[in-house]
Amino acid sequence: MPSSSTRINTSNLKRGDYAPVNPNDLRSPCPAINALANHGYLPRDGRNVLASEILDGMNLLGLGNFLGYMFTHPIFLEKHSQATKPQSSWWTTISHPFASAFAAFGMRDPGQKDAAGVACLNLDQLALHNVVEHDVSLTRRDFAQGNNNMPQADLIEDLLNASRNSKTITIDDFVKLRKRRYERQRADNPKLEFQGMQVQIACTEVALILKVFGNGSEVPVDYVRAFFKEGRLPREEGWSRRRWWTLGLVELNMLASKIKSLLGPPGEGTVPVVNVVH
Repeated sequence: MPSSSTRINTSNLKRGDYAPVNPNDLRSPCPAINALANHGYLPRDGRNVLASEILDGMNLLGLGNFLGYMFTHPIFLEKHSQATKPQSSWWTTISHPFASAFAAFGMRDPGQKDAAGVACLNLDQLALHNVVEHDVSLTRRDFAQGNNNMPQADLIEDLLNASRNSKTITIDDFVKLRKRRYERQRADNPKLEFQGMQVQIACTEVALILKVFGNGSEVPVDYVRAFFKEGRLPREEGWSRRRWWTLGLVELNMLASKIKSLLGPPGEGTVPVVNVVH
């Protein structure tokens, strides 16, 4: 993601105007969240972000309310180490079913709130390893390799070059790239973690790109370049959010499941989807 070596004055920008990241701004491993911040739909400095702001951003991208809620509210649960993790019981499960089911996705520090007393997050907290962030990212290094939050120029170029026709990136292009990324990381990172939930999240990410910016089967390379390389919504290239219906959980999960099946079972050069921990 481009950033300026000198600070850009964003005080006169309107909500929706794009500006690249300033040197002291905080960003996440998620390009969608980062693009929303770069356009001012989230705080541009990446600090004290509210769940309501992310929900609004998910809707702006064309996600339905329930899907946006499922992506947003779990990360605003408080995180706990194994030592401080509260013991679950039948009563806590019944009385707080959402918190019990999604406790593992909490990223907010205990008691973290803004000046008004509202629960908030800083965007760099989303880099907490193996919660939503995962190894074998399409554009970032693995956690064990150092900075798992900063997009890498060479990986972004690999993503753009994954297109076989230089115009669109198809499901098949994404699947082949994911397999290459896995093989590269398996060779480069002896502490690689990529199994079960990490694979599912990785497939869902690709499904989101194809559904939000494409037609579900392919996405224009120009859109991908703007989104990943410049950290902006590809409006100049012609993109606009869905008009007739929003993206729901069932539609997204169907495509993610298809992508996961195309990655294939273990062996024969495919990405193992279980028990891949080195």
